[in-house]
Amino acid sequence: MPKKVKSTKKKTKLLVLHGPNLNMLGKREKSIYGKLSLEKINSELKKEAKDLNVELEVKQSNIEGELVNFIQKASRNGIEGILINPAAYTHTSVAIRDAILAVKLPTVEVHLSNIYKREEFRHKSLVAPVAVGQISGFGKESYLLGLKALAQSLKK
Repeated sequence: MPKKVKSTKKKTKLLVLHGPNLNMLGKREKSIYGKLSLEKINSELKKEAKDLNVELEVKQSNIEGELVNFIQKASRNGIEGILINPAAYTHTSVAIRDAILAVKLPTVEVHLSNIYKREEFRHKSLVAPVAVGQISGFGKESYLLGLKALAQSLKK
């Protein structure tokens, strides 16, 4: 069998951010968010990242300021793009929006549920206007599609 040649190409580093209450996936509102745990979603993302030759740094916080700190540190840590599910902060956090603008890193917003089929207050995203794109409504596939789209956008 031929030996596998290790790629010498530098891996693209991406930050995956999960917002508040996503640590409760698989336990809360399964009819909306599904049965998968956040750990399972992260595992699927890491498998996909390997196929895409990207390296992931994965973080979750229920605290808005921590999410802002992760975003601000991203460019200093060699991160080239952000995949974010801001969760409830999607609709309320000017701070997260401003942090994304400040670091000037391509960002893709994702949601497990279709936020536009839910309560009216969830229809407005403060992040979407400063993101490369938004994917929602496909469960864990939203994350996987978002990761693929972000990785592809960085190759252009």
